[in-house]
Amino acid sequence: MRLYHPEMTMLRRAGKSGRKFLNPVPTTIGGLSTLFKVLPRFLSSKEEKSPRRPLGPFRTDVSVYGAAPESGLRVTWMGHSSTLVEIDGMRVLIDPVWDERASPSTWAGPKRFYAAPVRLEDLPGVDVVLVSHDHYDHLGEATIRRLAGLESMRGVRWVTSLGVGEVLRQFGVSAEEIVELDWTQSVVVNGVEITAVPSRHFSGRGLMNRFETLWSAFVLKGPKHTVYFGADSGWWEGFAEIGAAYGPFDLAMLEIGAFDLMWDGIHLGPDGAARAFEALGGDDHRRRGLMMPIHWGLFDLALHAWRQPIERLLEVAGEKKIKLWVPEPGRPTEVVAGVEVRSDWWR
Repeated sequence: MRLYHPEMTMLRRAGKSGRKFLNPVPTTIGGLSTLFKVLPRFLSSKEEKSPRRPLGPFRTDVSVYGAAPESGLRVTWMGHSSTLVEIDGMRVLIDPVWDERASPSTWAGPKRFYAAPVRLEDLPGVDVVLVSHDHYDHLGEATIRRLAGLESMRGVRWVTSLGVGEVLRQFGVSAEEIVELDWTQSVVVNGVEITAVPSRHFSGRGLMNRFETLWSAFVLKGPKHTVYFGADSGWWEGFAEIGAAYGPFDLAMLEIGAFDLMWDGIHLGPDGAARAFEALGGDDHRRRGLMMPIHWGLFDLALHAWRQPIERLLEVAGEKKIKLWVPEPGRPTEVVAGVEVRSDWWR
C-alpha cells in the first residue's frame, strides 16, 4: 500500500469531523427541505423518466473473454456504474449491482430498466472487485452476497473506501480479502496500481449514517494504460490536480445521470462531466483520451427524462469536440486510442 504526498493541497487524505468524513471542498447535502422542493416537481413531471417500451435484452458473449484484448484495454459496461475493466492483463469488476432495485427494499425503490446482460456465475475470473462507496446503486447487497459465495471468487481482492469494508463483511466477504483505501492511498494487484482519489459526494445506506464511510473515485494504472473511474462526484477544482498527478487517462469514466441543479454539488450531470473531462486532461488535447459516460440509463434516480443525460452529453461533446466512448450494455469493447464508440442502443 502506497501513500501519495503531492505538493498540491487538494490531493490529500480525507478529513473527518468526529465520526463523519468531510468533502474535499465545502458541500451542502440536502435533507427534508430538499424533499419538500422535489415532491411537487416529481408529482407534476410529464417526463419519460423510465422507458415506455422494454429495452434489450442485452447479452454478453462470454466467449470473448477467452482471449486477451488486442489493445490491452477492454471494457464491458453492465449499465449504470457497473463495469468490468480488463487492463494490461488484470480484470477489475467495478461497483457491481445486479440487484433488481437500487434500494434497501426488494419490493420498492428504483427498478432496473433491463436485466443484467450476464449472470454473475458466468463472469470470467476477476482479480479485483472495486467498490467506490456504499450507496445502493453502487453496492448491491444481493450482488455482493452472491459474489462472496462463488467458488470462482476465492482469493479475489476487494478494494474499497475507508469504512465500506464493514458493509462488505456483513454481506459475506472475508475480512482477509478486503483492502480499504483513504484518498491518495494505493494498492498494487497483478501489476496494476489502484489509487483512491478524492471525489465530492457523500455516503450512507440510511438517513442516520451519512458520511460515516468514505466515498472515492479511483485511478487504475497499468504498465501501458491508465483509467479514471469517477464514481459519483459534483464539480470541484481538484479534477485538474488529479489529471496532473495521475494522468493522462486513456479512458475517463464520468457520471452524467441522476443530476439536478438542486444537488449539483454532489453530481456532475452532462455539462459538469464534460467540464471535468476537460480539466482531467488539462490544456493539452492530446492528453484527454476518451470520455465514457456512466451512472445513467438503468435506474430512475432523478427528475429528468431517462434519455436526457446522454442526449445532452452528445450536444456538449459536439460543441467541445470531446471524443466519446459509449458502448452497448454488456458488450465487451476494446478501447483504442482516439477511436470513438457511439452506440445508439438507448434510442
